[in-house]
Amino acid sequence: MTPQKINNSKKTIAYLQGWLSIAVNGLLFALKYWAGFVTGSLALMADAWHTLSDSLSSIIVLIGTKISSKPPDKKHPFGHGRAELIAAIIIGVILGLIGFEFARDSIARLVNHESVAFGPFAVWVTVISVFIKESLAQFSFWASKKTGNPSLKADGWHHRSDAISSLIILAGIFAGEYFWWIDGVLGLIVSLLIFYAAYETIKEGTDPLLGETPEDELLKNLKQIAKKSSGLNTHVHHVHMHRYGDHIELTMHIKLPRHTTLENAHQIADDIETEIARKLNIEATIHMEPL
Repeated sequence: MTPQKINNSKKTIAYLQGWLSIAVNGLLFALKYWAGFVTGSLALMADAWHTLSDSLSSIIVLIGTKISSKPPDKKHPFGHGRAELIAAIIIGVILGLIGFEFARDSIARLVNHESVAFGPFAVWVTVISVFIKESLAQFSFWASKKTGNPSLKADGWHHRSDAISSLIILAGIFAGEYFWWIDGVLGLIVSLLIFYAAYETIKEGTDPLLGETPEDELLKNLKQIAKKSSGLNTHVHHVHMHRYGDHIELTMHIKLPRHTTLENAHQIADDIETEIARKLNIEATIHMEPL
């Protein structure tokens, strides 16, 4: 399969995940909010808005995917792949704001000693939500692995945090008749889960932007490729990697015998760069040093 076909396939998966998430979350929001309104449950209504925020994050995923698929231009010679990272950071910030709102409202409910009477409708809506949201999370994680898109993984965590919060609320529904404070406490627990998801999501987006240390497996592959291609122990070192979505730029240093001619040294470096591109799909630039 050609690189263009691979990119098109990845884009199709990302779009499918985004639109499916928007449609399902819109329906779940309506059901959860209705159940929360009928019962007067702050935790259920907060969970409904958490679900709706999933739709917003999915819209951001779609926008990020659209921008990242644009080809390189004069202002962006390495492409627009980092739009996916920016999208993940935006999703994380939105999650953090939602978590803050839930925490504030839950504390107010506890201070005012407000209780909630749950009913069968709330139980069924919550059970359905847990099942559907975890299914969406699994699909998002699969899509992220297939495409390498971090914003899809972030969206998956968003779905999973919603599933977990709904599961906790389900447990609280059965305990609600015994403890007046259960709804407020559940609201706080949901907010903490959202804060954690926000942290993981933002970290996922910022780490590549700030710069990453190449993984041990990648360093091992680079050394093997350099040795096999050149027939020499090139002492690969000083490896720097820069991600731009699917496009990865890498610089590294190698050492060659001191009396190697400039022409031969250039050919060795060129051969290694070609093999790295062929086997790892990474554009490498090699600096040569005398051994």
